[in-house]
Amino acid sequence: MSAPFAFGDRIQLQDEKGRMISFTLTPGETFHTHKGFLKHDEIAGSEEGSIVVTSSGMKFQAFKPLLADYVLGMKRGATIIYPKDLALIIGYGDIRPGMKVAEAGAGSGALSIAILSAITDSGSLTSFELRDDFVRIAERNVTDFFGKKLAHWKIIEGDFSSASSLLGEKVDRVILDMLAPWEQIEVASQILHPGGVLIVYVATTTQLSRTAEKIKELGTFSEPMSFETLLRPWHHEGLAVRPEHSMNAHTGFLTIARRVGRDGVLTRRRRPAKGAYSSDI
Repeated sequence: MSAPFAFGDRIQLQDEKGRMISFTLTPGETFHTHKGFLKHDEIAGSEEGSIVVTSSGMKFQAFKPLLADYVLGMKRGATIIYPKDLALIIGYGDIRPGMKVAEAGAGSGALSIAILSAITDSGSLTSFELRDDFVRIAERNVTDFFGKKLAHWKIIEGDFSSASSLLGEKVDRVILDMLAPWEQIEVASQILHPGGVLIVYVATTTQLSRTAEKIKELGTFSEPMSFETLLRPWHHEGLAVRPEHSMNAHTGFLTIARRVGRDGVLTRRRRPAKGAYSSDI
């Protein structure tokens, strides 16, 4: 919802070269640049998209940061899930208002922010994180993004293996972002409603293989679908239209499967290639 800047808002300034800086508007504070300063009191009350000018005449365009901007610039503990993958998790996971969601591996809180934005305060998110320092970073980032502590978010410092007893009820979506997610597929199966969606985010092909095979082996999920996304920006200046020299290529793999009902899974017929399954799979 668009509204004039108010104290407590996160503000993002972009200069004429496209460089961005971000801070929180605080009464009486001053933001200093290499070319003059800006008084927070003079920015408050301005509309989004305004041009603000420092004491030395340097100009900035002022906006409230988008989710992607905030995630890329926030303080990190664990490596973040990048915006392109966050969008796919929300979209392919069909995460909507009112849903109950559980995630394993809160990390720096990027995925938590995306989920909480999607489910709104009519849903609930429970995040599990083993490391206490990551818990603190995630809490700070989520609270900073929304400007307050959210009643519909709970972060638990502990192992996801205890999710079944700690949650006390089944959930609609489970997202695993951890080193060995195949160890927690059975727990995810126990807490998901029939028809619920499991989403697993991993970085390597070895993790991808073990995760997919565990999902198939368990027999409580539909055939898993796995993919990655490569984001290539384009330069456009008049008729000079070409791909940028650098791109946001591999960040991770997503594997998605749905919890089946008591009738079990309708197994897809396969003809695996010779040698595809070694003795340990």
